[in-house]
Amino acid sequence: MSTAPEALTGGAGAPESKPSQTFKNCWSCRIISGGGLILSGVYVFMAARKVMRRGGPTSMGTVAQITFAASLAAWGIVVIADPVGKAQKKTTT
Repeated sequence: MSTAPEALTGGAGAPESKPSQTFKNCWSCRIISGGGLILSGVYVFMAARKVMRRGGPTSMGTVAQITFAASLAAWGIVVIADPVGKAQKKTTT
């Protein structure tokens, strides 16, 4: 039964804030998170390479680690490049 002011609840005049929109516009946020993903991919890859370098057999687990490392690095590149929303709609006039 409490009534909050219009400004706190997002009344008719208040602009809507989207967290994902802030992330897309923040270049440093994209660099930090994308770089973290790339570095985590390198870490996972080096852990898989350590097993192979010691002469251990290449198992399906090692292959899965290398594949996961590549996908982490690719995800980091996508976050940095931010391809979503860059395509322009074609309008016919």
